[in-house]
Order: sequence, then structure tokens, then C-alpha cells
Amino acid sequence: MKSYITIYEAVGEEQGVRRIVEAFYPKVQANPLIGPLFPANIVPVMEKQILFLTQFFGGPQLYSDQYGHPMMRARHMPFPITPERAQAWLGCMNEALEEIGMPEELRGIVVERLSGPAHHFVNTPDE
Repeated sequence: MKSYITIYEAVGEEQGVRRIVEAFYPKVQANPLIGPLFPANIVPVMEKQILFLTQFFGGPQLYSDQYGHPMMRARHMPFPITPERAQAWLGCMNEALEEIGMPEELRGIVVERLSGPAHHFVNTPDE
């Protein structure tokens, strides 16, 4: 019988998720479309993202244990998220995954997994 692993395991568990987040947020901060939506002190955002992605990718339920149900759409409602910004966020993620040397097939799986939520958070039409 074939053994299936989670995305969390495939990306390298805790260390892998941390590497993704650490490569991702400098790209987000430098992006003119989405950088301004984030606070100057990005460290707390990064720590929450590590907890969330760990859980979202099939690892331990760290985010829920600390903050309750993710309710990610509601948490993103205060920010004007356009389809263009959702794509910019995904583009930054893809660049980060490439930068850390993630194999193309796994990179595609990760970006696909994140595409649904990224577009679900859209709450504002493109400007």
C-alpha cells in the first residue's frame, strides 16, 4: 500500500515552513501592491504565518491551539484584497519557494493549495 505524506512533511516540517516564511516576507514587503498592507514590524506576522501554514499543510494544529479557529477570510476583511493583490501574494510565494530550492512539482502543489484561500480572501475589485 502506498504511503501518503502531507505537504507539511514534504516541505520539511517545522524547519521547511520557517524557511518558506523567511524567504516569502521580504518579497511581500518589497512588493508595491501588497507590501503597504503589512506592518513595518513583520516578525509577529511571520510567526503567525508559520503557525498557520504548519496547520494548513497538514502538520500540528498550532494556529488553532494558540488563536482558535483560523477564520482567515474574516481576519483579512479589514484589508482591501483585490484579485491583483491575491495574484501578487501567490507570485511572492512562488518566488520564495523557488529561492529556497523547492522542486518544481512540489512548488506547484504548494501554490495550488494556497490559490484557493488567496482568491477566497478577495473582497475588493481591482482598482
